[in-house]
Amino acid sequence: MRVLLALASGAALAFSFPNYNFSLLAWVAVGMLVLASIGERPAVAPLYGFLHGLVFYPICLPWIDVVVRQYGNVGFWTSAGLLALIGIAGGIICAIFSWGVALASSRGGKFACVLAPFLWVTVEFARAHLPIIAFPWNLTGYAASGNLALVQLTSVTGIYGLSFVLAAYGSLVAYAVLAGRQRVWKTALAVTAALILIAFGGKYFVPSAEAHYVAHLVQTNFAQSYEYPPDWMPSHAGDLDQLEQISVDAAKRMPGLIVWPEVPAPFSLQDQTFAVRAQRIARNSGVDFLVGVEDWKKDAAGKWIATNSAVLLDPSGQRIFTYDKMRLVPFGEYVPLRSWLTFAGKLTADIGDFTPGTSYSVGNLPGGSFGAFICYEAIFPERVRRFTTGGAELLINMSNDGWFGRSAAPAQHLMMARVRAVENRRWLLRDTNNGFTVAVDPYGRFAAALPTDIRGELDAPYDFRSDRTLYARFGDWFAWLCVAASVLLLGWAIVPRAR
Repeated sequence: MRVLLALASGAALAFSFPNYNFSLLAWVAVGMLVLASIGERPAVAPLYGFLHGLVFYPICLPWIDVVVRQYGNVGFWTSAGLLALIGIAGGIICAIFSWGVALASSRGGKFACVLAPFLWVTVEFARAHLPIIAFPWNLTGYAASGNLALVQLTSVTGIYGLSFVLAAYGSLVAYAVLAGRQRVWKTALAVTAALILIAFGGKYFVPSAEAHYVAHLVQTNFAQSYEYPPDWMPSHAGDLDQLEQISVDAAKRMPGLIVWPEVPAPFSLQDQTFAVRAQRIARNSGVDFLVGVEDWKKDAAGKWIATNSAVLLDPSGQRIFTYDKMRLVPFGEYVPLRSWLTFAGKLTADIGDFTPGTSYSVGNLPGGSFGAFICYEAIFPERVRRFTTGGAELLINMSNDGWFGRSAAPAQHLMMARVRAVENRRWLLRDTNNGFTVAVDPYGRFAAALPTDIRGELDAPYDFRSDRTLYARFGDWFAWLCVAASVLLLGWAIVPRAR
């Protein structure tokens, strides 16, 4: 029975996210794992957390297998092995949760259920900060982030506060099942009614945001390729002419910033052909032009390095701002532990390494300042927050989700990026190669959106804001509070055992 609960817990949480979208399952998923762990011997309980992770990741992230096989040019067993490794790593982290709950249950089921939400957040926080392999994709709180009222909590606590709410509710239901007392069930029903009232009625109290500017987000819609032939530019001249025309016409119709997404093609300002075109777009439109490029430069040792970068050209075509992506995609932009992964020889041989940037650069536009973070960086709350603390009054997320096709990954990526707008109370402009290209207001509403898989332009409203939320000011204070509470509660559970 405990094994079945652990497996069901992992499956329920996975099915809470796109493209399954059974988000209500997340409210009981953690509770099922709590039930599986309470009363078990601490030496055995880690198995249940391990099984949870082993089920959760493959169901939730099947697109990893697709991406690695298609663009890593590896066989089924290699890609399946990589996905299994991710599941195993996630399972090991979740095993800490089950162990802690089982240990705490020596002081009673109620004590274990009190510990559980704090420890769950601590485990998720650890996922986001592991060296090299940090991967905070689909944290539990995101399952509730689609609700306009509930997501406002993130402006205070970050996404970890929402994770805590879901884990606490699941733990309350678990305690009601264990206790079997009418009073506890009445409490659970009262909490459920309060949450429903907040979820459905709270949205009417969320303020509206007014926009005074417009940006032209250009969706390039290039077919994704792992490598590009030397004649790519001349063979796609017609496509680039069309994109240039779309960009310039939009800016002439309504003056405003032009944005192209994270490099979806061999775009580089060191390539004279593309540099001339980019400068021409800026000059002919008469506005600033923010474009994703592969930027080549020399490091301190004089060696040429490549960075995944966002570059801003002013209306005269001059380069006035550069941000180099700091958090690179494992197995996409670099291979972690390359010398150890000998089983993935073809994969590690084909993937070249970008060099990470070193500064959270903030640029200037007419009216205010902005921070541009690139693709994968959107899933790291603390990293995006650093742009806000650095003075950014607008957030721009440039991404190329073409790698994922129409799998669940683009929708999951958008779900997480949207929360960054609420956490920081900033307008978010998100420009992608083939979708989802959107404008998000500071409260999480989608102010404008472009259909996926088309070449086109979105008139994206936005504004600048300089106020700072509690999360922007103090960062992951709530997550650290959960870490401290977990340590204290676990310590309290261990002391009587030692005696």
